[in-house]
Amino acid sequence: MPSLFISDLHLSEDRPAANERFFRFVEHDAAGADALYVLGDLFEYWIGDEDLETPFNALIAGFLQRLADSGTRVRVMHGNRDFLLGEAFCEASGAQLLADPTVIDGTLLMHGDTLCTDDHDYQAWRRTARSAEWQRAFLAKPLGERRATVQGLRDKSKEVIQAKPAEIMDVNEGAVREALRRHGVARLIHGHTHRPGKHALELDGRRCERWVLPDWYGRGGYLELAGSRARLIRW
Repeated sequence: MPSLFISDLHLSEDRPAANERFFRFVEHDAAGADALYVLGDLFEYWIGDEDLETPFNALIAGFLQRLADSGTRVRVMHGNRDFLLGEAFCEASGAQLLADPTVIDGTLLMHGDTLCTDDHDYQAWRRTARSAEWQRAFLAKPLGERRATVQGLRDKSKEVIQAKPAEIMDVNEGAVREALRRHGVARLIHGHTHRPGKHALELDGRRCERWVLPDWYGRGGYLELAGSRARLIRW
């Protein structure tokens, strides 16, 4: 049975088309798969597991739980938008939280944001947001205040992204090579950059490949891995 890989769905109540696509994907495309790997940004944002009480978030978790109950292993990795997903979400969804990076069956899995080393401002913000001190302070706020904070950060992010050269928001080739070399693998799968495709490279005399998963803002899609054969499927 194949394993399926998705990322950058950015699900929210404001994007009904993507939500419906997710429901169909779970019920049809992922049904019978050996495993489903969500490599970050399942949600547009996640302000803490207390927000599971929101009907929409509970609905998404419920779809994953039914998939897990059917025998498909569900694995979820933090993205840059939902890095506060925690144990309560995993319990509600039947998912196991994966570290970033993780090697599964000789394939390196990452969200991909740590590979964008030329974007120094983002990397600085990432270090801040992933710190225990920042997360403790953020999670101590009421849910309404957290939502307002996230909305402000999203608005600011849109302005910053528009002003940045596109190339610095893509992965750094040296960072990709270092990740493959450090983990001793020949295949890397990641998301984050919203630039789907397959990239071939040679590293230390080995033929390697990097697969970038599509976001779900437009066509969407997923990667299917069956044995050594990988296939990018777009809708």
